Amino acid sequence: MIPLIAVILIVVATIYMGIASTKKAQTAADFFVAGRSVGAWMNAAAISGEYLSAASFMGVAGLVMKNGYDALWYPVGYATGYLFLLLFIAGPLRRFGAYTIPDFAEGRFDSPAFRKVAVIFVLFIGFFYTMPQMKGAGVTMKAILDWPYWVGIVVVGAAITLNVVLGGMKGITLVQAFQYWAKVFAISLPIFALIGVYGFYSKPLQAAAAAPGESPRLAQGATIKVKGADAAPNNVLAFSASEPTYVTFINGAELSKIGPARKPEPGEDPFPVEQAVVQARRRADERRAPMGLSIPAKTGFLIQPVPVTKGGQPVMKDGKPVMTAAKFEFKAATEVQLTAPDGKPGPIAPNAPTNGKWVNPYGPMTSKWGFPFLTTISIIVALVCGTAGLPHILVRFYTNPDGKSARKTTFWVMIMLGAFYVFTPVWGVLGRTGAPELYSSNTTDMVVIKLPQIAFPGVWGELLSAITSAGAFAAFMSTFSGLLVSMSGAFAHDIYGKILRPESKPEDRLRAFKIAAVVVGLVSMGLGVLVESFDIATMVGWAFAIGAASYFPLLLLGAWWRNLTAKGAATGMLVGGLLSLTAIICHMLLDKKVLTWDLPPLVRALMEQPAIWGVPLSVTLMVLVSRATANTVPKDAMEKMLRLHAPEKLGLSKNYIEH
Repeated sequence: MIPLIAVILIVVATIYMGIASTKKAQTAADFFVAGRSVGAWMNAAAISGEYLSAASFMGVAGLVMKNGYDALWYPVGYATGYLFLLLFIAGPLRRFGAYTIPDFAEGRFDSPAFRKVAVIFVLFIGFFYTMPQMKGAGVTMKAILDWPYWVGIVVVGAAITLNVVLGGMKGITLVQAFQYWAKVFAISLPIFALIGVYGFYSKPLQAAAAAPGESPRLAQGATIKVKGADAAPNNVLAFSASEPTYVTFINGAELSKIGPARKPEPGEDPFPVEQAVVQARRRADERRAPMGLSIPAKTGFLIQPVPVTKGGQPVMKDGKPVMTAAKFEFKAATEVQLTAPDGKPGPIAPNAPTNGKWVNPYGPMTSKWGFPFLTTISIIVALVCGTAGLPHILVRFYTNPDGKSARKTTFWVMIMLGAFYVFTPVWGVLGRTGAPELYSSNTTDMVVIKLPQIAFPGVWGELLSAITSAGAFAAFMSTFSGLLVSMSGAFAHDIYGKILRPESKPEDRLRAFKIAAVVVGLVSMGLGVLVESFDIATMVGWAFAIGAASYFPLLLLGAWWRNLTAKGAATGMLVGGLLSLTAIICHMLLDKKVLTWDLPPLVRALMEQPAIWGVPLSVTLMVLVSRATANTVPKDAMEKMLRLHAPEKLGLSKNYIEH
């Protein structure tokens, strides 16, 4: 009940501030760019509040807990991207003085047709980014009240849609600045209490490094809730290859598949199910039943490690046989009880990586398809370049009075983000020690909500969980509000006001903005319901990858290379961006088993993390096609370069849109 009260308070405060700011939002400039009157400090807090999404507040901690060292690239990449913005994009972008990034695309190249291409990617990136925010809302409400997943989505979606409809950019600026400080408080304060229970984060790290073969353990006889096929790929229990585990199917189970926990390599022998899953019986009320995909209630099995063989001979590594164990894929949700062999403190948590994989580079996240270095580089490229290619973040620089203020804003954003990201990995480290059951239920994204309740049963745990729940809601709401403004602006200003009805009046565009906000909000809620099984930070990484392959090359080359042409920029954006988007969607459908293609591991790695090829492809096409169409370089390109880069004191800069 206490976490619910905290969530209600943060929602009410958000709506109140949005309504209070509504009186100041009267003109089109107020709704689209907050009247270009936001100071550097306030805008930095608002950008930080908008940027620190569900991926930052919940997803990074969940990824660090789930995958260890490899996930640290996410907070590093999120913050580093702003250095690119500071050095190359923030100042020129503000000096151009548009309302939206498609405005820049049209104005830089004198090409109304190019605006249409740019608008497409505002919507693609925006909708991809709304999905993890909606998932965060759903799992938070599910965690604190055990409500259906969709309830949190509806609460957040409705509240933020109302705020945006009432006040646009002017209305959400104060809200996002407030929510940044709320998130910093919520992510940091509980850590000091948790350190008193689990020790400073270096303590569990040192313990893990000292025992690389060990894994987190559950309490003896722990009961685990397992998801069904609708939650694929999170409907699995992958058992430890270190020691046996005794499993009781309390209510029975319907399985989709039984396979090896370790991904087989070419040429290895089939997995011996009958050796790895053995009939067993420990209690008088338990049954002995043959192993199959339909398991009666109260049936017990012993899951034991088996050697990996190739041609009948054990596969060896470092002088030791390579071992694996069973992995169950469940067709329907159920419960299982896990027990360790006699003499052990508790069963090893299914799905948990060993300490050795968790504390070292190239762990379970980047080694998933067998190409860890390639995957790591691709993640870094996506995060760093993608930060400079997110329309809902970039548009906030238009709210600064001038380019100098935009650069100051970027500087302060880096400091604010750095202060926040100090704490998120600590949650993941302490979660591995304190909440190993989240591995088994495939819910590591909930560690910032669940860990305080586990560490402090009772009122104190409820209070700390209330703080993190409120912070989580602030994260979803601030980011979703920025996305909603960006996408609604694309519909109202670019599609309606510039493409469909160029003669429309400002009041017509404001009406279109409010209608678009409602429609986009409803669509975003619907998409959020579909992505419950995907990691929050991973989904945000995909949005970054699309932005990195589309908007980042456009803004970098458009601001610094005079000879970039509209045809070159459009070709690079369309080919690089759409191919990256297609690869990610196909990967999602393969994970959900909607598609059943048998693809090589390298192809799957490049589909899951496309930035490593999408960004170079986009940049290369922009350069080559621009060279081939050099006769179409705008005649006033040099004048525009001066507008983008000359100090405001020279009087050469002017807003592309004045009202």
